[in-house]
Amino acid sequence: MNYDSVRYASLAGQHVVITGGASGIGAEMVRAFRAQDALVSFLDIDAASGAALAAETGAGFHACDVTDIASLRATLAAAEAETGPVRVLVNNAGRDDRHELDSVEPDYWRRMLALNLDHQFFATQAVRAGMATAGGGSVIMLGSVSWMRGRPGMVGYTTAKAAINGMTRTLARELGPQAIRVNCIVPGAILTERQQKLWLTPELNQQFIDLQALKFRLDASHVARMALFLGSEESAGATGANFIVDAGLTQN
Repeated sequence: MNYDSVRYASLAGQHVVITGGASGIGAEMVRAFRAQDALVSFLDIDAASGAALAAETGAGFHACDVTDIASLRATLAAAEAETGPVRVLVNNAGRDDRHELDSVEPDYWRRMLALNLDHQFFATQAVRAGMATAGGGSVIMLGSVSWMRGRPGMVGYTTAKAAINGMTRTLARELGPQAIRVNCIVPGAILTERQQKLWLTPELNQQFIDLQALKFRLDASHVARMALFLGSEESAGATGANFIVDAGLTQN
């Protein structure tokens, strides 16, 4: 994917951290920010994919389970020590696992919140001081239109993603005086390798296109381009907002 059509001069040389960056939307963000000459560090539990992407892009890879908050904090501290204060944090890591309502037990429920919600707060907390001292920056949360649409079969995921909306608005108020902007990208039906492998059928593919205002399937590059904008100074006046990238899916 070519990310040279727009140059964000403010991203060059800035330290960008992306969680869940070894595959899917996260990996595309790594490529996009590196194409803008940002200094990218990314975290992921998948060491093999992380190492391969690091070799491809020149980004720094840190193996980390983001649900282990002690490890997350230590890893972010190591990334800061290695590359400098974080100026853009993209809280991308998550899993949209499906689950039947009656099958959900407390341990699984907590796991879903840990995978999709908790680390977004604790990663932000961990980089805040360095970001503020460096003059501010941008925190980008990752939501999902699934909670807006009330999608069944994934209540743990949709609950976490709905909570991110409130977290974004509160942190935007709290961190604004330190010149830190906090916004949320809300993707729609994004065509990823995982979706194709686990759930996608020709019928479902057509259903998304029929429901959308724009009649093409979105892919990870559409989310990555929004992340570039929100990470750059071109979005300097935006905070506490949801930026929906769903081709008009939620209009229905």
